[in-house]
Amino acid sequence: MKLTAASLILAAGAIKPAIAASCPAFNYAAPLIKNPLLPNPYQLQDGTPVTTLADWNCRRDELLDLFQQYELGDLPPKPHRLGTRFYDASNTLALTAYEGDKTIAWNVSIQYPKTGTGPFPAIIAYGGPSIPIPDGVAVLIFNNDAMAQQNSASSRGIGKFYDLYGKNATASAMMAWSWGVSRIMDALEDTPRANIDPTRVGVTGCSRNGKGALVAGAFEPRIALTIPQESGSGGSACWRLSDWMYANGTVTQTASEITGENVWFSQEFAEFSPNGTIPLLPVDHHELAALVAPRGLLVIDNTAYDWLGPWSDYGCMTAGHTAYKALGVPDHMGYSQIGGHLHCSFPTAQQGPELTAFFQRFLLNNASASTTVWKTDVVAPFVLSQWADWTWPTLA
Repeated sequence: MKLTAASLILAAGAIKPAIAASCPAFNYAAPLIKNPLLPNPYQLQDGTPVTTLADWNCRRDELLDLFQQYELGDLPPKPHRLGTRFYDASNTLALTAYEGDKTIAWNVSIQYPKTGTGPFPAIIAYGGPSIPIPDGVAVLIFNNDAMAQQNSASSRGIGKFYDLYGKNATASAMMAWSWGVSRIMDALEDTPRANIDPTRVGVTGCSRNGKGALVAGAFEPRIALTIPQESGSGGSACWRLSDWMYANGTVTQTASEITGENVWFSQEFAEFSPNGTIPLLPVDHHELAALVAPRGLLVIDNTAYDWLGPWSDYGCMTAGHTAYKALGVPDHMGYSQIGGHLHCSFPTAQQGPELTAFFQRFLLNNASASTTVWKTDVVAPFVLSQWADWTWPTLA
């Protein structure tokens, strides 16, 4: 199979390049090169190595664009008009988006801390929180299923996002959710009456919603803390590592399975679902984690379920952590992976130095909170040098 960026653009419709004018020109017609290793986050598409912060900013723009082209579909900008209103009686933030002759409206319920006066830090929870939220942090309930349905493979094009942009919009469900998170951030900035500090907002979700939380953290730079929980393949796991696990006898979710199961990814991503084609994908999910840097990122995983790809999760996030090392903030990303509990339940063993500390540091303004955490009970070792023919630069 010979794939090029140009061939997928024709399938997807007009791509909206994110590449800044000051960066090297991006060749959309370049052929895709088969690479069984994890792609190099620190090399521009034209081969230039990333050695400065300016280079990294260019590479970051490239990665945002590549994920839109090959995995997630196009992320529309802020709509032509966004109306917001806060209802005190019900603690509800109401949003109305206008684009052309189309209009959609939705509500976000806010659960405030029982004490304090605000403006409060907050966490946007996909479908509701599955992790304990500490005192002093508000919770914004985001009904992401209403924004873009995720019932099955037949859900594509269904939801409020598609009512606004059309059923044929290239955005996957996860990209539609990310757009929704950005609109919530717009609304918080424009609605001080909601009593939420928009500079201290995080996002979280578990399983499929954990995948979405990681995407939102990567694409929305105003998110201060991202906490994907047990997101597995398509989230904290890398496609290449999950394929290796499957090929070596572990039944874990792969791109071949996920594209037929649901609409979390774009239709273009199905080009990489046949066995053996993932090495043509020019990105992988260590680079999705890198897009969150240098902002707070705590990845919570579970080794009890092979389907989640625990070895792939750990290895992928180990590779993603190199971006935080390169930027001089390795403790802005933490990793906690333990088994012995049900999917999307939260054991107290992951509360202590990780979850509490990340909330304290990135949402509660406790700069002294120690967020140095990197732990797993995965038995099989992961050696980054066996999967990466690159090293990370010093950018800070």
